[in-house]
Amino acid sequence: DLAVEGITCAACMSTIERGLEGLPGVARARVNLTTHRLALDWDPQTVDAAVIVRRLERLGYRAHPFDPGRRTAEEEAEAKELLRCMGVAGFGTMNIMLLSVSVWAGNVTDIDAPTRDLFHWVSALIAIPVVAYSARPFFRSAIRALRALRTNMDVPISIGVVLTLALSIVETARSAEHAFFDSVTMLLFFLLLGRWLDQDMRRRTRSVAENIAALRVESAALRLPDGTVCDVPLSKVAVGDRVLVRPGERVSVDGRVADGASDIDQSLVTGETDLVAVAAGDRVYAGTLNVGGLLEVEVTAAATGTLLDEVNRLLESAAQAKSKYMRLADRAAATYAPVVHSAALLTLIGWLIAGKTFADAMIVAVSVLIITCPCALALAIPAVQVVTSGLLFKSGVLLHSGDVIERLAVVDTVVFDKTGTLTLPEARLLNGDDFSTERLMAAGRLARASRHPLGVALAEATRAVAPPVEVREEPGHGIEAVVEGGVERLGSPDFCGVSAAAVAAMLARFPEASLVAHRDAGGEAILCALVQGLRGDAAAVVADLLAGGWAVEILSGDREPAVAAVAGTIGVAEWQAGLKPADKIARIEALKAAGHKVLMVGDGLNDAPALAAATVSLSPVTAVHLSQAAADAVFLGDRLAPVVTALRVARRARAAMVQNLWLSVIYNLIAVPVAVAGFVTPLIAALAMSGSSVIVTLNALRLRLGGRA
Repeated sequence: DLAVEGITCAACMSTIERGLEGLPGVARARVNLTTHRLALDWDPQTVDAAVIVRRLERLGYRAHPFDPGRRTAEEEAEAKELLRCMGVAGFGTMNIMLLSVSVWAGNVTDIDAPTRDLFHWVSALIAIPVVAYSARPFFRSAIRALRALRTNMDVPISIGVVLTLALSIVETARSAEHAFFDSVTMLLFFLLLGRWLDQDMRRRTRSVAENIAALRVESAALRLPDGTVCDVPLSKVAVGDRVLVRPGERVSVDGRVADGASDIDQSLVTGETDLVAVAAGDRVYAGTLNVGGLLEVEVTAAATGTLLDEVNRLLESAAQAKSKYMRLADRAAATYAPVVHSAALLTLIGWLIAGKTFADAMIVAVSVLIITCPCALALAIPAVQVVTSGLLFKSGVLLHSGDVIERLAVVDTVVFDKTGTLTLPEARLLNGDDFSTERLMAAGRLARASRHPLGVALAEATRAVAPPVEVREEPGHGIEAVVEGGVERLGSPDFCGVSAAAVAAMLARFPEASLVAHRDAGGEAILCALVQGLRGDAAAVVADLLAGGWAVEILSGDREPAVAAVAGTIGVAEWQAGLKPADKIARIEALKAAGHKVLMVGDGLNDAPALAAATVSLSPVTAVHLSQAAADAVFLGDRLAPVVTALRVARRARAAMVQNLWLSVIYNLIAVPVAVAGFVTPLIAALAMSGSSVIVTLNALRLRLGGRA
């Protein structure tokens, strides 16, 4: 990760990414316009880091290791500079406008030339230092770009400002009736205002991620083997250690409560606003707040791999990802500058041929240069993505890739897995009394290595610890490990060699239970019957989906009675049970072949192939460790409501993206001919250009009005 200085627009992002991805050994380069952060995947055996930094310098950008604290300080300094420049531009504009009003009040055609020229020279004395100071952010960016033999949006802006100022000085020197010092300072004021507002919007969006990162606690109260407690850095805490969490403190690790009881506020991590009561055996997550009693927590993840780490990673991935529409806007913005310059030059030549004076032709050319600046096009898609990502995050949805919004927007069929998706990951073991404690502990130890919701439930039910070191997974079947010279298995009855008669007998006792089998190293197999509760809002979510026009199906690998009971309870008419991963893929492919766009909502482990096969996929964060999730997005908490919210917000966001692109196109179709025809002054051009950027931004912000669907 690198922090890159000098990024001002979407065209800069494309320049950096294309420039670096052309280097041998660089597999991927992604720039985050909000944080100015460059994420690189590169092979140090093929290309040296210094080569990458030098390439960035040749492109006109400086880089240094990414430090969030340093980036925040730099951004604050940039914001202060923009405000100072804007203040100077505003002060200069007001004073020049007073002089202009004085000239016009005396009737510019009747006022004597010496007096008019005096007012113009006084205006020049104000405008020249104002431009020299206030235009620095644009000049610096343009100079860096030109030194690297490229262009960006600040190049036409700088050329327009300089030409307008130079033309005004020339006109004043030749005692012309009109000068445009007020236009150039007002142009700078509006440009600086637009840049400051854009930066402020990005800062507010990034603050969401910073608030999450701030939840991380860098130390823990570790209980030592002799029973004493010592505060140590998280890097000194290992899996299996025990840490104390005092009342009022944030939990620093992921783990299970070993002793004590309390209430936990986990709203900023899992999205649940109600306090959660925890006791021995319950899970707690880093970043959550202990508001009750003293807890002793057995660590499952400390310095890395916590839920908080994964939430941060997803937020960063979503910020760096690019949608199809954003890539389209980037390409258009990158090629826009040469087009703008060419249009202005041709306008100048055309009006000179038509007989206008050089000064008049230059005014028209400068107006074309300013009015066609692609600021609105560059903001069209990022503004929508910024607002949409914020809305989805507040609703508990975290995106993996940039085009998820567009794919969610076209979905017409929603397919749910049952276990761990429609049902909660917690389950009750119904037949624990059938087995000895030692036998259950053996099954639980192997279950501790499983990420399947039923495996996790069995491990929690048995309170087992210390899973086997080496575990091999058979997707869709189960896991196995070598224990004391023999092979143990945990998974489906077939995988563990349980007879059909034994399965039938167990199902006769517990018709709606889900079965997990365990075969020990000696070859003896047992069947564990578990029952999971439905997510509290499952029925309401299905009703909302059906009312919104989405078709709903359940594809589950569980037994038919269990699936039928869930489907009947929540009102799903189309369902299939006893499916292998390949069967789920076949059904999804059949739906896609029939022209449907499919959203698959599954637990992300044994459903990974089906998640990948769907048009777009969602996974509950509680179902599987996020680093193993194959879904395009995950949702937090124990409710399914984020699924409906994601679909509705995505539809509105896609519509806003298309609207913004059309607004940008229509603006240029109208503005360019009007400017070329000579009906626009540089000041009006500046107002029109700033206005187009404001319109697309407001259209994006309009999403917030209905963002809490």
